[in-house]
Amino acid sequence: MSEPVSEPVPAPVSGPRRRSLLAGALGSCGAAAVLSGCSDDGSAAERAERSTAARRLRERSARDSRALLARYDATAEAHPALAGLLAPLRSEVAEHADALSPPRASGASPSASRSRPPERPPQIPDDEGQALAALADAERRTADARAAALLDAAPELARLLASVAAAGAAHVYLLTEGG
Repeated sequence: MSEPVSEPVPAPVSGPRRRSLLAGALGSCGAAAVLSGCSDDGSAAERAERSTAARRLRERSARDSRALLARYDATAEAHPALAGLLAPLRSEVAEHADALSPPRASGASPSASRSRPPERPPQIPDDEGQALAALADAERRTADARAAALLDAAPELARLLASVAAAGAAHVYLLTEGG
């Protein structure tokens, strides 16, 4: 009987093949070029954040926060028993107004619009429950407006608006269900 003839087994390949290395190197260079073109040290994102539309959106959002702040103040003044409940929410709304205000140019004095009260004082219901409901409704409208503005906002501003809208939704809950 003759022994079966076995075919020679190719030597195992140790390490990647030359073509794989070349393809990987070219792919890495292409990816690096794409990534470096996108990042551009954030200048495109920074320009978007400083655009006229972004500035107007920030101004409108800050103005809405200041109007909401005035409503908190008027509600606490009309119903002193609610002041303690409203104080932490009011504080957050004040922080939102500051965060949403457009950045000032270096060396510029604070604008009058930052401290200017709304044109007409808000009307506060005489009943505490109705006053809280009116405040919750104002928070809801403001949060909804911010959520709608996300579509047109630059990335950093969109994140800020989303965060502030979420806080407003939490305020609505606390004013209606959580109290």
